[in-house]
Amino acid sequence: MFRITTFMQEIIKPTPLSAKRNPPGPVVIWNLIRRCNLTCKHCYSVSADKDFPNELSTETIFNTIDDLKDFGVPVLILSGGEPLLHPDIFKISSYAKEKGFYIGLSTNGTMINSDNIQQIVDANYNYVGISIDGIRETHDKFRCKQGAFDEAMRGIRLCLENNIKVGLRFTMTQDNASELPDMLKLMDAQGIDKFYFSHLNYAGRGDKNRKDDVAHQRTRKAMDILFDTAMESVKKGLNQEFVTGNNDTDGVYLLHWVKKHYPDQFANIQAKLEQWGGNSSGVNISNIDTLGNVHPDTMWWNYNLGNVKERPFSEIWQDSSDPLMAGLKSSPRPLRGRCSVCQYKSICGGNTRTRAFQTTGDPWWEDPGCYMSDEELGIDAAKIKDQSPQPLGLKTREIRFAS
Repeated sequence: MFRITTFMQEIIKPTPLSAKRNPPGPVVIWNLIRRCNLTCKHCYSVSADKDFPNELSTETIFNTIDDLKDFGVPVLILSGGEPLLHPDIFKISSYAKEKGFYIGLSTNGTMINSDNIQQIVDANYNYVGISIDGIRETHDKFRCKQGAFDEAMRGIRLCLENNIKVGLRFTMTQDNASELPDMLKLMDAQGIDKFYFSHLNYAGRGDKNRKDDVAHQRTRKAMDILFDTAMESVKKGLNQEFVTGNNDTDGVYLLHWVKKHYPDQFANIQAKLEQWGGNSSGVNISNIDTLGNVHPDTMWWNYNLGNVKERPFSEIWQDSSDPLMAGLKSSPRPLRGRCSVCQYKSICGGNTRTRAFQTTGDPWWEDPGCYMSDEELGIDAAKIKDQSPQPLGLKTREIRFAS
């Protein structure tokens, strides 16, 4: 996750570079259930409105929570499918909360209503993220359900009325990119204080709709809008937070934005960005899917590291005998192609490796999602030793979903 607002605050009120503090354990994004009441075109879990077999029992979930706590995991993001469809969602939330985790709930918002809002209040979530893909007609089209927008907005309003921290989650494609300004206006109009901008990643339905991904120029325009909006918010002293995910090029693009608009802060922001370090899949970000399979992040569902039914998460996560995990945990990573000679790889960390893997079979090849030019990145194409990807023979571990 790239915290735009944090860097904007740093531009306005610079602070000395302090020692980097690594988190005690990875953030765990946990897909508790595959079932969902919607069928969204960019869903990475390929969910449907029906029950799926072999999902983790609540007892196994509790045992895994115990292991995660002992391992030092600080944050659990409960997701799905639609997590509010899990029959024991509030028992699980309560158990995790008692253990001292920061708990986030990632939901489509349509299941939040007057019947369960008090239970959501009592769960004491630190944050509720609700996905909105555009204004009414666009959102309903993405979610394949008429009325989904109004239902999600009802959920947002109920959260706000009950003093629950809530944020908008917006995944941009060429079909909704033009509505980004409207989404930011919606944020202001509703009094929402967090906006999460997600780049479309190549996984699940997002992979099948790769042709719908926005062009690089459109992505740059979106970043300009977000940077300008976040800076204006900071200057006004508003309690708003703007973050992005799934494309660590955002950090490099911000540095160039700073050079243009705040050149006196270039060196300070560069140092802070290098300390941030970009992509942390397999290190500080992890995922457990509905069956208990562990992945480097939520976009690596075609590659399993192990299963919590068979081995504790803590053992799986520390096992670097897996070739992908060995590479993800190495510093620097064994990047190839244009990423290997990029002058800013210390900022983005090589970006999202799953895009390279899904497009070429080589997890260390250049990320096709990078939206900056060779000239901007100081890349001399003649110095690239690897002129073509070399699939490394990593075997994808099939996830057996019953249809």
